[in-house]
Parts: sequence; structure tokens; C-alpha cells
Amino acid sequence: MSERAAPFYCPYCGDEDLRPSEEGTPPGQGAAWECSACNRAFRLKFLGLLASGLRSAHSDGEDPTS
Repeated sequence: MSERAAPFYCPYCGDEDLRPSEEGTPPGQGAAWECSACNRAFRLKFLGLLASGLRSAHSDGEDPTS
């Protein structure tokens, strides 16, 4: 799996002109991206999966492992 998740738009201005940052990012700190439209930089970091999403998908009472 790639260490970078690619955003589709800037979380600040909504523009799509994003580029990976040239700044070196230590492992586990999240990928840095730069927005050319608003001149901001931000990081993306995957935190994990939510267990509540698994429970609501199987809310009919059946065991999801069977």
C-alpha cells in the first residue's frame, strides 16, 4: 500500500490544483500537500477504520464472520 493518500481538492479553498510537497515527511506523520490556489500546505494522515461502521453494516443481528 502506498504511504500517500491523494486528496481531490484543497480542504481550505476547494481548488483542485494540488501538488505533493517537496518537504521531507518522516514516516507516520502524514503526507504533505500544497495548494497553488490559496498557497497553503496541509498534511493527510490515515487514522484507521471505525468499528461502528462494521456494526451498522450488519445490524440485522447475524454474525458478520459466518
